[in-house]
Amino acid sequence: MNPYFAHGRLEVYQAALQFISWNARLTPDLAPPPKIRIAEATDQLDRASLSVLLNIAEGNGRRRRPVRAKFFDDARGSATECAACLDALVAKGAVADQRIEEGKALLARITAMLSKLVAMFEEEGLKEEPVEYRVGGNFEKEKESE
Repeated sequence: MNPYFAHGRLEVYQAALQFISWNARLTPDLAPPPKIRIAEATDQLDRASLSVLLNIAEGNGRRRRPVRAKFFDDARGSATECAACLDALVAKGAVADQRIEEGKALLARITAMLSKLVAMFEEEGLKEEPVEYRVGGNFEKEKESE
């Protein structure tokens, strides 16, 4: 695939596409035990995986550093949501733990890359410095005596 947009060249974007493809092969094979509903988990997994991809693309298209960091952070949150959906499918007995290992490994790689992108684009100046708080007394007199 020839990337026409900058996000298409990102390794994390390509990994997110890999996860979507992996998930598309997983969900048709799921066979839940009788009377166990998995539609909500599979639907949420599909939405969250798409959210990862879309937030990466939108974040990479933003120019302001804190806005980029926010979109990459949202993508990271959606990736961890995907991992939780996979855990739920295992807990419901719809899939074996071994069957989701490849997907979890992809998600771990995606979240690691997104964590680095968030750290790279976060604004350093937005963090508050610790402040000493004093209760009672006359602060101005104490300040003069220092």
